[in-house]
Amino acid sequence: MKDLFDYCEFGDLKLNSRIVRTGLWESQREKSGNLTPEIYNRYENIAASGAGLIISELYSLYPRDVFSKYSNTTHYSRFVREARDLTDLVHVYDVPIFAQLGFVQFNKRTEQNIKIEDVTVEDIRKIQTDMIIASQKFNYGGFDGIQLGLGNYYFLSRFINPNFNTRDDRYGGNTLNRLRIVLEMIKVIKNTTGLHINCRLNAFDGTTNGMTLDETIEICKLLEKHGVDSLQITRPRSPQFFTLENKETNPLVDAAEKIIGSVDIPVILGGGSNSQSQINRLLNSSSIDFISMQRPFVHDPSFLVDWHMEGNGVSGCRTCNNCY
Repeated sequence: MKDLFDYCEFGDLKLNSRIVRTGLWESQREKSGNLTPEIYNRYENIAASGAGLIISELYSLYPRDVFSKYSNTTHYSRFVREARDLTDLVHVYDVPIFAQLGFVQFNKRTEQNIKIEDVTVEDIRKIQTDMIIASQKFNYGGFDGIQLGLGNYYFLSRFINPNFNTRDDRYGGNTLNRLRIVLEMIKVIKNTTGLHINCRLNAFDGTTNGMTLDETIEICKLLEKHGVDSLQITRPRSPQFFTLENKETNPLVDAAEKIIGSVDIPVILGGGSNSQSQINRLLNSSSIDFISMQRPFVHDPSFLVDWHMEGNGVSGCRTCNNCY
C-alpha cells in the first residue's frame, strides 16, 4: 500500500514523502525585495517537517504585475546569494526545492495588460528571454528545478488557451502553435541549465471555447516530448472545489488520472487535501502518487511532524482564503 510518507522517486529526484508543498507568495518580504529571517525559518520548518518537495512562493517575472507587491523577484543584486542561502538551508534536510515563476499581465511602457492578439513577435522574444534569464539565475541560486506557471489565469495559461488566443500567426491557431512560446523557452532552459522543469497547468477551464481535458492531454504529451520533467495539475477556480472527500465526485482527480495514463513523467495533483486519511485513501484508490498542499503550510509550516507522529492528522486550515 502507498503512504504519504513513503520515500519515493520523482523523476531523477529522491523525495522523503509524497507531499509537495506549493507556495503562494512572500507577504513578509522586505521593501528591498530581500528574504527575511521569517521566510528562512518558514522554509526550514517545512523542509524539516517531512515535505517531499518544496515549490517556492511565486517569483514574479515583472515588477508591475498583479502580485509583484507581494512577491519576490530575481531583479535585485543579492538575489543569487540569498537564493543560495535558502536552497542550502532546505538541502540540509535532503529536500529538493523548485522556484515557481510566472506573471499575470504583460505591460509595455504605457500599455497595460496587453491582450494576447496584440503581443508582437518581438514581445514574445522579450518574454522568452526574461524567463530564460530568470531560470539561469535560479540555477545559479542552487534550485533543483523550476515550475513554469502555465495554469490558473497566469499570462501563459491564457496564451495557450484558445478562448484567449485568437492569433493567426505561428503562435496562434492549433495546439502546437499556441504552445510554441513555451516549447521554445523549454528548449533553451534545458540546454543552458541543469534544472528539472515542472509545468503547472489547468486540467480544464470550463469556458465555452477554452481548454478541454482532451487538449490538456495533448499539451501534456507535447511538453513531455520537448523535455518537461514533471507536471502539476490544477484548475483556475477557488480551492474549495478541491476539498471533496469522494474522488468519484471530484473531476480534477479523474482528469489527473487520465493525464497520468497518457505520459511517462511524474504528475502532481494540486489543491485541497486536508487530512492524512483523505490523502492515503486517494493514493490507494487511484494512480496518483504525489499530492500538492498549499494553505495547510500557511496555517502551520510544521504540521507534517504531528501527522507523522499521530498517524491520523487533520490540517487546521479551514480553506477560508484569508491567507490571500
